[in-house]
Order: sequence, then C-alpha cells, then structure tokens
Amino acid sequence: MVKKKLVILSGAGISAESGLKTFRDSDGLWEGYNIEDVATPRAWRKDPQLVLDFYNYRRKNVLDVQPNEAHYGLAALESDFEVSIITQNIDDLHERAGSTNVLHLHGEILKMRSERDQSLIYEIRGDIKIGDMAEDGAQLRPHIVWFEEPVPKIEEAIPIVHSADIFVVVGTSLVVYPAAGLVNYTKPEVPVYVIDKKIPYITSKEKLTIIEMPATEGVKQLTEFIKVNI
Repeated sequence: MVKKKLVILSGAGISAESGLKTFRDSDGLWEGYNIEDVATPRAWRKDPQLVLDFYNYRRKNVLDVQPNEAHYGLAALESDFEVSIITQNIDDLHERAGSTNVLHLHGEILKMRSERDQSLIYEIRGDIKIGDMAEDGAQLRPHIVWFEEPVPKIEEAIPIVHSADIFVVVGTSLVVYPAAGLVNYTKPEVPVYVIDKKIPYITSKEKLTIIEMPATEGVKQLTEFIKVNI
C-alpha cells in the first residue's frame, strides 16, 4: 500500500516544551537580546563577537535539552505515512526523536559556514570563535538564516507542501514570512490541522481542524484524527 504524504510545518512552540525559549517572548527579547543586535547581517558586521556569543550560548541550550513527546509523536507517524517535516527551528530535536526527513528553513545551530561561501558548511558542537576560518579563508559564522537574509530553502519547501495529502501546522504563530505563507501552497482538497496553544490566524481552508493545546497534547490528538486517513 502506498503511504499518504503527511507534511508538517513546525515552529518554536514544539521546542518550547523541551525548555528552549521561543523567538517571540512577551518582553520582545530573545534570550535577553534585541533581535537587531544578534540576528541580522548588520549585527554581524557591527559586533561579530556578540553574535557568536549569542549563538554559542544557544548551541549549549540545544545540546542540554531533549526531544519531547510531540517530537517523538511526529517521528512515530512515519510508520503509517510518508512524513516530511519542514521546520522553522534551528535545533535538531526532530532528528533526535527519530524523524528521517527534516528540512530546516532557517538553518541549523549545530552547523557553521563560511561567511563568504554559503556552500562551505561544517558540523559544530562547541563554540565558534573569532579567527576560526573556513577552507576559503573566511571567518566561520553560524549556519543560520538571519533576518534580512533570503530563505533559500523555501523554494525546496513549496513543492513538498504542494504534494501533501495531509498538512499539519504545529507550534508556530505563522507570522514569520516566507515560512508562514507555505500553508497557501496546499491543494484545496487537502485537510489542514493546526496545533498551538494560541491558534494563529490562517487563511480560509475548507478542511481545517483546530487543535488548541500545547504541542505534546496536540500531537496525540492529531494522531487519533489522522489514523482514519491511512
């Protein structure tokens, strides 16, 4: 039997339950920093040490936490569906939970790259330091898509979404573009499930199911709902 294609767009809400702070906390700061000071090309040009310190700290945070039941629940769906996860998250919790097909729209905290040649990418578990060079002689920077930078993986994500038989949004406020626009690439007849503690606005869809609860609880309910679609 051919498995149906289940495509999942995940955001910070799913990792928050593992203990990682979400991008948009109530104080408007990210780990106590203004976004403009640590997550833009201008910040990198102005104070690369501050940017490296920020991402080195975040890398430690990611390595210190574990996947939660929502991550494991999505990974388990691979037994019944052809699952593709498109994530806005830069952590590796989906992979550690067992998901085998994960596309990171905004980069990966456990990788670094040349600031000159984006194709020179390396694994990193420790700190990136000023003076750490790629093989092209350029300074290494986090392999992260910063604000004001293009999102090259979006072109890869669009056809994945368009191919979905079932589309799920979990743990994202759908306010960060272009990722937020991916839901518009689903076919009209495709059922869409949205899981979040606070349901974001979503364009009108005929087959829309709202699951207003945290990701760990919501993924359990999602699993019960979609089993009928196998």
